[in-house]
Amino acid sequence: MMSRLTLWLTLLTYAEIIVVALGSLILHDTRGHSSVNKRASSTVSQPVIWQDLADIEIIRVNDTFYYSASTMAYSPGAPILRSTDLQNWEYIGHSVPSLDFGSSYNMTDGNTAYVKGIWASSLKYRPSNGQWYWIGCIEFANTYVYTASSPTGPWIKHATFEGTCYYDCGLVFDEHDTPQVAYGSTNIQVATLSSDLTSQVSNTVVYTYDKYVEGSRFYYINGYYYILGVAPGAAVEYVIKSSSPTEGYTGGNIVANAPSCPVSNGGAPHQGGIVDDPQGNWYYMAFCDAYPGGRIPVLASITFDDDDFPVLSDVNSWPSTVEVPLDQDVLSSPTGTDKFSGASLGPQWEWNHNPDETAFDVNDGLTLRAATVTDSLYQARNTLTHRILGPVSVATIEIDFSDLQSGDRAGLAMFRDVSGWIGIIKTDKSAQISVWKNITMNSAWTTNSIGALETSKDISETSVFLRASADIRPGGDATAQFSYSTDGSSFTDLGTTFAMNTTWEFFMGYRFGIFNFATESLGGSVNINSFDLALGA
Repeated sequence: MMSRLTLWLTLLTYAEIIVVALGSLILHDTRGHSSVNKRASSTVSQPVIWQDLADIEIIRVNDTFYYSASTMAYSPGAPILRSTDLQNWEYIGHSVPSLDFGSSYNMTDGNTAYVKGIWASSLKYRPSNGQWYWIGCIEFANTYVYTASSPTGPWIKHATFEGTCYYDCGLVFDEHDTPQVAYGSTNIQVATLSSDLTSQVSNTVVYTYDKYVEGSRFYYINGYYYILGVAPGAAVEYVIKSSSPTEGYTGGNIVANAPSCPVSNGGAPHQGGIVDDPQGNWYYMAFCDAYPGGRIPVLASITFDDDDFPVLSDVNSWPSTVEVPLDQDVLSSPTGTDKFSGASLGPQWEWNHNPDETAFDVNDGLTLRAATVTDSLYQARNTLTHRILGPVSVATIEIDFSDLQSGDRAGLAMFRDVSGWIGIIKTDKSAQISVWKNITMNSAWTTNSIGALETSKDISETSVFLRASADIRPGGDATAQFSYSTDGSSFTDLGTTFAMNTTWEFFMGYRFGIFNFATESLGGSVNINSFDLALGA
């Protein structure tokens, strides 16, 4: 297994892509819709969502589209988004409510799980019983199945396949309602599962590529089984097809030369999924590597050729805009102010690992009690993260630090493998608003440097607004500016700009992180009264 991982990391580049596109063929999917290409439509610009949402699984249930993505060690894992028009999306939940994959995911044994956890996985709805299923392999070791009666949850762990890794898997329920899982690298396999998805009935290699191919996405369309897979190093997405789930697959290269990303300086679109709208029009949604922000989704129209293989409408370029169905629903905006009302966090939030549930409260504000005594941000439990919204966005928190103790540090971070933050450093004599930089990880994704204080100033107030303005355009400045305000209106920059790391190896993009940790002893806390996210200039 580990040799596959080494090969995978070696081959991965920014230039991968697939698929798909259109022609004059009218094709009926399993729900009986035909591609007549006549509908009320609107135009979506690229990217579809400028947030880090990689390893795309996209499906449609009735008139609603659903989207699942990788989250590595962030918890809860495998976010679910919904849309009615493929351009406006909102977070509605997570398929994996807690990463119950070992103590490292809790950060309780001194170890961490950064860059482990949830990679490419599969989300599907089963009409026969009205259940939703998520399936994924963790750390090349075990495969887990979670289920729910609604995409918003509650999700529960349904089955564990001990010692079996359905790597980069795709799940499908065929015309007989049989669950089949496509997975693997180079040697693509299909496992037939028991009807209740608790055991494996059979397993077979269905296709062997002459190059490294991974990222299986599995579909049953109009009597054919399709397995999509990406060849990372070759920047090509492939598709194979058969009338049987476990034999007879044929296929070939979908796009010989991958089109460039419609976002300037982004990597070629790749490793996504296909979906049809209620009128039978087909689309391919892939992602572009766009660091430091991460991997962002882009959309293209597709069709099926005379041999019933999906191809891009224009094999020479990725469209800058795409016609999609008219919006049918009003969804929540990605910008705005979260006052942490109610008793739980919104589904747009994820912790750096599984949180200590006893160390935070949500009740018309967020209370973070120090959960860890450490000098490293990467070892601090209960760091709450939010994806940055591109191309430029501004995050502002209002923080009441009157209950901090000596040695405590709390504030707003630019969180990734190279991190920095603006926050409060409390001593037994004073509180200082500070900028701390050069917090880094090593190649094993553990703390390499705890960083150092760049600048600070005493503050007499016990409440302050902290802000990070981040430019995550690929090929751009890749910088963030920290600032603060005592009134929420007039902000003062503090410290020099923070330079974000633009390499891909950490996979996940930068996030805004809200943190509170102790360097001396537990007992201190902060209240976060609000988090505001706005687009910047």
